[in-house]
Amino acid sequence: MEREELIKRLDLEEYLAQLESFFARPKGYSLIGDLKKNFKYLKGLEKYQFSPPPEVPPLDREIIHLKKFGVLNHRQIFDFLQIVEYFHYLKSQQWGELEEWFQQIRIPEPLLQLKRRHYTKEGEVTGFQELEEIDRRLKELEQEIRRELYRYINSRKLENYLVDRQIHLVNREEALLLRGGFHHILKGEIIGRSSSGFFYVIPSTLRKLKEKREQLLSQREEFLYRVARDFSEKLRKWVRFLEYINREFDKFDQLQARVQFGRQKGYSFFLPTPQRLFKLREFCHPALQSCIPLNLEWESQVLIVTGVNAGGKTMLLKSLLTAAFLGKHLLPFQAREGTKIPLFRGIFPIISDPQNTKEDISTFAGRIQEFSHLFREERGLVGVDEIELGTDVNEAAILFKVVVEELMKKHRIVITTHHKRLASLLADNPNVELLAALYDLKNRRPTFQFVKGTIGKSYAFETALRYGLPYQLVQRARREYSADLERLESLIDRSTQLEQELKRKKRELEEEWDRLAREKSQFKLKQREWEVELEREKSRLEREFHRAIEEAKRAFREARREEQFHRHLGRAHQLRKGAVAKFNPKIEKVEGGSLPEWTPAVGDWVQFRNNFGELVEIKGRNGVVEVDGKRITIPLNRLQRAERPGEGRFKVVKPKLNRADLILDLHGKRLEEALEEVEQFLNRAVLAGLEEVIIKHGVGGGVLARGVRELLERHPLVKGFEDAPPQLGGLGAKIVKL
Repeated sequence: MEREELIKRLDLEEYLAQLESFFARPKGYSLIGDLKKNFKYLKGLEKYQFSPPPEVPPLDREIIHLKKFGVLNHRQIFDFLQIVEYFHYLKSQQWGELEEWFQQIRIPEPLLQLKRRHYTKEGEVTGFQELEEIDRRLKELEQEIRRELYRYINSRKLENYLVDRQIHLVNREEALLLRGGFHHILKGEIIGRSSSGFFYVIPSTLRKLKEKREQLLSQREEFLYRVARDFSEKLRKWVRFLEYINREFDKFDQLQARVQFGRQKGYSFFLPTPQRLFKLREFCHPALQSCIPLNLEWESQVLIVTGVNAGGKTMLLKSLLTAAFLGKHLLPFQAREGTKIPLFRGIFPIISDPQNTKEDISTFAGRIQEFSHLFREERGLVGVDEIELGTDVNEAAILFKVVVEELMKKHRIVITTHHKRLASLLADNPNVELLAALYDLKNRRPTFQFVKGTIGKSYAFETALRYGLPYQLVQRARREYSADLERLESLIDRSTQLEQELKRKKRELEEEWDRLAREKSQFKLKQREWEVELEREKSRLEREFHRAIEEAKRAFREARREEQFHRHLGRAHQLRKGAVAKFNPKIEKVEGGSLPEWTPAVGDWVQFRNNFGELVEIKGRNGVVEVDGKRITIPLNRLQRAERPGEGRFKVVKPKLNRADLILDLHGKRLEEALEEVEQFLNRAVLAGLEEVIIKHGVGGGVLARGVRELLERHPLVKGFEDAPPQLGGLGAKIVKL
């Protein structure tokens, strides 16, 4: 199928026209190069702001012309130099993970100097004294010609023959507009007549000035040609580089246009995968102005969509094909994260009526022709709208059952139909999935929603009433509708209602689950607030205790009652010890004695704050401690020795896990201080059982962001990380998975 026809059938003409407006030069929508690599570049470019490339035409023919020792004009030379200058600009930006792409492009300095010395921003040649002299003389001549014309305009002898007091430009010649009979007053050359019968006249006295101007213009053109010949010779020395940079410009243009278009529309990119699951989350077809988002999961080989007229079956089919097409070409569209698009070799929509009177092709014959072409293709996505169109329903059902069973060996297929026969014939096939469009009986309107595993009722009578068919006529049709088919429709209707009820209950359970999850999150937040308050209260009590001790010391010293002083001081220390025990882990003394001075060694049982574990590795001044199967890095000078439970002099009763924050804010921190805080933050998060945290480092000069990224890349507790969404900090924050 021709690309234009495919785009037309998927209703993507306007979408692609909008995309093309972002290209620097006209081209198709197909990308150059590896799909995964291009997706990586797209996601990288999305993170940065950059100036769009200059608008330049395709330059392939100009490269061939250079290779054949031809001379380019200055516009063509300037277009090449604009591309070179733009890539020089790209190389000067900070691109992070895209740095390798731009840095591998080495731009010849002579080409940059040629652009900067001899061309203005508008592409005019500059930097030559001879050219400047010619332009100066031309400007003087122009002024002299204009002064001469104004002299005639203001002449009293000529005023009776002047139609107006303007200088008219006719065939690029300045002229006066005069009435007939002017030759008695003025000698001149008539170069044209107006629609009113007046004459455009060039006074004879201006002819010599115009001849001088023509001579200067010829000199200018000759000089510019000599310069273009010299510049073309310089470009020819770099023709292989120009050929390469021209291809890279096309490649970058394709990517930047997608990124700029996606930003304007709020669209996202999705990389197609070799997996079977086709999952759309809140997908909207680009052609729809007001869209009811589509949510669908499809993993079988064939999807048959039945149900109500005007219920969205055709748009669902087009949405599946459109999502596959856009994903295949890495074009952005509206959908939520979690959308998955399989990769297909081809997209084959059989949607429109193929009837052609001139070629004597009926609707059914045209459909059969389109099906016959599919047997020569493989690994495609086929979409068939109203599959029995144009022939007897019962015969078509049997015929297309056989056709679909054969085609499904080569392609994945989505079919829409109003007739139940084909759906019922294929329903028992494990590779076939049924989908029904739902109908709101109460309001007599389609809902544009779908339910799996059932055959949908067409609701032809209800639709006829909705669109204005007389009620008596519809009732007569109902009476003539056979009783057995009526019962079948009732069963289908009942099945659909049951599916809707199950779907409603599932939705309610999901809402309840979300509510409980929110309450759990709020409880955890409250718990963290209580822990912070507890720490604050603990600090306050400590400060009050020390103040009381100092006051007691001063009071006893003044009274010189040393014996009472020591007794009360000991009592204060006992009270403090009891208060501190409420906040610290319990340590039960099993045997007497105290821990001796200790040098850390691998295999020791150690304590860090309220946590206990085994020292499994020493890295310089840091130690790696295994706590409950998780390894954390802690400075050695912060470790205390402890004996293993039941083996030494102390039995450790493990406390509850420490509080850990979800967010670490590093704004205003120095790099070394910030990295130390990140280490402690990650250790606390792992010990608290958190699976995901946020580190805010800001954008700034990029030193802190780069340092944090390098630490996260090598940290043993980090499974992965990514930039936060805009509402959580965007490029100035990282979401870290532990």
